[in-house]
Amino acid sequence: MWQVIGQDRILTPLKRSFEEGYISHAYLLTGPTHVGKKTLALNIAQALNCSAPEAPCGHCHSCLTIAAGKHADVIFLDLTTRLDLSASPKQNARVEIGIDDMKELHHKANLPPYEGKYKIFIVDNAEFLSTEAANSILKILEEPPRYVVWILLANEEERVLPTIVSRCQRLELKPMPPGQIQRVLTTDYRVDTGEAALLDRLSHGCFGWALSALSDKALLEHRSTRISQLSPLLTVDLNQRFAFAQEVALLFSHNHRSTAGTETITTWLDWWRDLLLTKSNCKNYITNIDYEESIEKQAAALSLAEIKDFLTNLLSVEKEIHKNVNPRLALEWLMLNLPRKEIAYD
Repeated sequence: MWQVIGQDRILTPLKRSFEEGYISHAYLLTGPTHVGKKTLALNIAQALNCSAPEAPCGHCHSCLTIAAGKHADVIFLDLTTRLDLSASPKQNARVEIGIDDMKELHHKANLPPYEGKYKIFIVDNAEFLSTEAANSILKILEEPPRYVVWILLANEEERVLPTIVSRCQRLELKPMPPGQIQRVLTTDYRVDTGEAALLDRLSHGCFGWALSALSDKALLEHRSTRISQLSPLLTVDLNQRFAFAQEVALLFSHNHRSTAGTETITTWLDWWRDLLLTKSNCKNYITNIDYEESIEKQAAALSLAEIKDFLTNLLSVEKEIHKNVNPRLALEWLMLNLPRKEIAYD
């Protein structure tokens, strides 16, 4: 039972190849965060080790243990693997997958499967393989054992070594079209229409995020907190803006790809995109549909040029922070270039 939603374009030929016995020694799954890469990777691992006639069945011993992360022949590696729980956050802020990780996987790859038909190595964040680790996995991919399958996951394919990409079967997972997630949530998960519509907009077509927000209400609560900090910035003085810049910069202090920091920037981008759409008389397409009134008031106080200029600056700062530019300096520069308006809120 394949659990990936909205990816029939790649699932149909993939299932056909498995049925006909054509199995690649390596797959590269690309696409944005929460689009379903991990789910598909686990489904592939299940399909290759399932004992049922129609794989993956989702119910046999192999399928259940793989889903639970307890199968001896399915090994998962990402930036959070093998963190030292006694170390400080700064010491644990890994920025790449190193050669020592790959040496361990290389050793395991030379051992035959223990309880399944195939040994599956799933490497998440493959774009963060160090140079030495990337060269190591490249050598493995050149002469792979017949019982080993590698599955690499990458949000940013352009950062993956081209020679690695060329040795993998590439599967690109794309965001679902607007409205499709809402239909799935209301039909299959019995979610209220209003909530489903909001999750559809906020997920940007990534079904995994919608499911996470459905099961963990803290995700939406954190978003509301971020908006409550971002929304008033147009009206506050420079001291308050700089205080906010410092707070956000701290989120990036140990890791320039901090999840909390990235989510803050994403929320900010969504807000200003909504201002642009509203100013352009396209408010039916805004993301933050539960803040429509506030967005309309801010859009009315800004010119189209001001919105476009700040969006451009915000996108530039996002890129620069990921390039290891000093986050505080970048964000303070952004605050200096943020328009200041008097807006009356009821």
